[in-house]
Parts: sequence; structure tokens; C-alpha cells
Amino acid sequence: MSFVVGVLGGIFAGLLGVGGGVILIPLMVELLKIEQIAAHGTSLVAIAFTGVAGTIAYEFHGSIDWTASLLLAATAIVTAYIGARFANELPEWKLKKSFGGFQILIAVLMLVNPYLHQFTTDAAGASVKIVVLLATGVFTGFLSGMMGVGGGAIMVPAMVLLLGFNQYTAQGSSLLAMIPGSSVGAFTHWRLGNVRTQLLPGLIAGVIVGTCLGGSIANMLPERELQLMFCALLVWSGIRYLRSRIHPA
Repeated sequence: MSFVVGVLGGIFAGLLGVGGGVILIPLMVELLKIEQIAAHGTSLVAIAFTGVAGTIAYEFHGSIDWTASLLLAATAIVTAYIGARFANELPEWKLKKSFGGFQILIAVLMLVNPYLHQFTTDAAGASVKIVVLLATGVFTGFLSGMMGVGGGAIMVPAMVLLLGFNQYTAQGSSLLAMIPGSSVGAFTHWRLGNVRTQLLPGLIAGVIVGTCLGGSIANMLPERELQLMFCALLVWSGIRYLRSRIHPA
């Protein structure tokens, strides 16, 4: 069953340039019957392999900006550790609801993006590009470690909306950037006892197969359709987070 869960999460990861955590976590909780925090930690281990498989698939099509990925990862590896530590200490439902609203906002921005003026990399300048990517890495890394996701839901819109990246390059660069951050978050969760190692062989094998398949399909689809699919995923995930039950201390 863990292999099936991995394949499903991997397909979404490769197709939409995200880590797959928004699919892996609810599937692990519902189908594999593990607790939420353990699903977050275990998800991050699988996401590291998702990033590797997805990077290979996107690089084959020349859809990765390596400089952008390195800048994103530079700050994400620091805040991923912090986010993973916070996951054990802060009320989880508060961050879920905030993040859910943010995801829906990003989905709306992506939908109206064709009608808005975009800053291109050249127009914004190299220094602005560096600042945007480093700042995005800070936010992404924390959410990755805290929520057990790869952070593509943050990185892809930031690259598309603020820096004028096309969807394919943003997704490929996102998958590469999430490898270091998710690895740090996964290691931190493992030290905290939040990784179910018995699930990893099937889960990792599944995400590798699914991500390669999704990444190959993604480059065969029109860019606008990919954006719409990405928005649908964000809305679905956002609503799920917003409906999280409140658990007063």
C-alpha cells in the first residue's frame, strides 16, 4: 500500500512541480493509519527522493534554472530545521489555517496572472532576483519543515509571478531546490522520532516511479493547462487546511 501512496504522490509532484506532500500526507494518514506528525516527517524523506527524480526528468527537457535553485536552497536549509523543530511545539491547526488561506490567494494570483504586468528577470535586475529567491527560500524552508511538504506551492508562484519564469522552468527549478531543504527537515524529524522507517522502501520506490512519469507528461501539456491544474491543487489543499479543526490548548 505504501508503494501505491508513493506513486500517487509522485505523479502530482512531477506533473505540477511540487513535492507531493499535500497528497502524500493525507493518504498516509487515511490509508496507512499513521499520526499526522509522523506523516509530516515521513513525507519529507520521500520528497527528497521526489526532488531527485523530478530534477532528472525536467533537466532532460532543459527546464531547470540551476542558479535560481541554489539560491532558493541556500536559505531553505536553515529554516527547514527551524520549521521541523516548531512542528513538535506549536499548535498545528493555526499554521494549517493560515497556510490554507495563503494557498488559495496564490491560486487566484496564478489565474489572473496573464492579465497582470509581470516583472521579468531582466527588468527586475539580478540583485532583485537574488533577494526574491533568498526570501522565498526562507519562507519555503520553514513551511517545508513544519508542514512536511516540498514547498513547490510557494516557490513556483514566486518564480512565475515575481520573476517571469515560465511554468516548466519554475517547476523544474522548484524540484531541484527542495532536495536540500527537505533533506534537512527529514533528518530533523527523524531525530525527533517522526519518521516511520518501515514505510520508506515502498514509499520511495513509488514516488520515484510516479515523479518520473509525471515529469515526462508535464512537458507534453500546454503551459496554461498546467497552471490551471496547479491552481486546482492549491485550492483543494487550501480548503483542506482551512477546514482543520480548532484544538484549544
